[in-house]
Amino acid sequence: MIMVRIGGSSVTFKPVRLTIWNEFIRERQDPNVTKIYPNGIHAALANGLAPYGFEIRTATMDQPEYGLSNEVLDQTDVLIWWGHLAHEQIPDETVNRLQTRVLQGMGLIVLHSGHRSKIFKRLMGTTCELKWRKAAERERLWVVNPAHPITEGIGEYFVVQPDEAFGEFFDIPAPDDLIFISWFQGGEVFRSGCAYYRGLGKIFYFRPGHEEYPTYYNKTVLRVIANAVRWAATGHGAEPQNINQPPLEKFINANGQTIG
Repeated sequence: MIMVRIGGSSVTFKPVRLTIWNEFIRERQDPNVTKIYPNGIHAALANGLAPYGFEIRTATMDQPEYGLSNEVLDQTDVLIWWGHLAHEQIPDETVNRLQTRVLQGMGLIVLHSGHRSKIFKRLMGTTCELKWRKAAERERLWVVNPAHPITEGIGEYFVVQPDEAFGEFFDIPAPDDLIFISWFQGGEVFRSGCAYYRGLGKIFYFRPGHEEYPTYYNKTVLRVIANAVRWAATGHGAEPQNINQPPLEKFINANGQTIG
């Protein structure tokens, strides 16, 4: 718990409960990836985000219920998702559970090749396909919405090198907030930071992070992710009550009846 003084009163805040999910396959199969992330991408992210004060747990798909049980999700304010090889192995029952939690207010941060995850495609309603090229090239990410809290402390742009290149067309709905656009040495541009609202939940797609490069040790990349976690965890309004509701005020309808 975190306590602060506002006026003459003390207000207590709970730290953000962050779950970092990773399929955790290539780190155990490919020696080159193992050298970069010996304990998994989830562990690198957990270590890099620890200074930001989140209450962090990690989960992987080899755990019971793919690491995404109701108990885990009930204790999660924001879920980070990294996946690449095993998107189709996540059962629809689990995707349904994730979708429900997002609509109820759980934040979701989808990283890199997580664009093809079942949950992201479900929430977007599109194929989420794109162009790509693995050539260890330079990426420059331009801030196109400097007023957005995810850009706090970032500057006008930052560089990630080396990384995999993505290119348009990226088959996603127009973002509610477009925050970053990437340029690559090969000439592509890409909508690399996209924010969405679904129900009471907030979603952020962030492009950098191919597993063959040490992207998740980059301090600016980690700052963006931390900013996104804080943004996605911020409070929500009242849960909508979508029911057949009586009128709030009395009125006389077209038939002369008094309603309410």
